[in-house]
Amino acid sequence: RSPPGLLLLTSFLLHVKEGRASPARLVCDTRLIQKYIGEAKDMEKKANQCQAASTLSSPVALPPVDIKITQWKTKSNETKQREILCDLALLVGAVKGAQSQESQECWAGQLKQLYRHAEFFLRLLQTWEEEPWEPGCSPGSKEINTAVIFLAYQRLLQGKLRFFFHDLAKDLCDRGQGGGRDPPAGPEAAWGAQH
Repeated sequence: RSPPGLLLLTSFLLHVKEGRASPARLVCDTRLIQKYIGEAKDMEKKANQCQAASTLSSPVALPPVDIKITQWKTKSNETKQREILCDLALLVGAVKGAQSQESQECWAGQLKQLYRHAEFFLRLLQTWEEEPWEPGCSPGSKEINTAVIFLAYQRLLQGKLRFFFHDLAKDLCDRGQGGGRDPPAGPEAAWGAQH
């Protein structure tokens, strides 16, 4: 019987189309996730530079993005993946909810960009699932401050997603692999998708 981690990695490799950035690069080249974290910080900064603060009339549900390393290390990669899928599904839902209420052009533009980024990672992790995934996720909090949605995304990337890729890299990556050119802009670009 194959170890579960190997099954996940095989699934990961099979679901990525040829001709785009290698799947190993997304996991093995830590500059990529660092670049996406940097982009998340930039989105949050730009949103907070909008002239007026954005307060939603109806709260949106945000995922519990905090991570306790000791607990995280005891989880299987499959459990980690499911947890991140839940977090991303809640986050994408929160962004949609905020978009439907946002009238300020500045905030609306940043929310559109955030949706694209979060939805990319959600779709990516869904392709690694062997069985249809049904979100039955418990929200961490309800929020009316739009800026907090950007912070939640940034913390999800910096925490759970970065550590998950790090765990996959232990099995997938050879030492020294993943160097080379600078990473592309935006998560979609890692797979050759157009903005």
